[in-house]
Amino acid sequence: MARESECQPSPGGVSIAVNGEARSVPAGSTLLDLIKALGLDPERVAVEVDRRIVRRPDWPQRVLSENAQVEIVQFVGGG
Repeated sequence: MARESECQPSPGGVSIAVNGEARSVPAGSTLLDLIKALGLDPERVAVEVDRRIVRRPDWPQRVLSENAQVEIVQFVGGG
């Protein structure tokens, strides 16, 4: 469970949830900014914001808004 301080936006930040966990990101952050900040390979994830799939070409323009619900699924290879 997230601590209360993690739920509060930082100055100039917005509160979002990533895979159900509270997180604060700088105001104006895009979906691509979030993916990079999390250290994920953009080619190996699928992303949904507020229950809608967001196409990879739209990530650089998709600004995260207050209380956005982001779900990220990573593709794992293997055999």
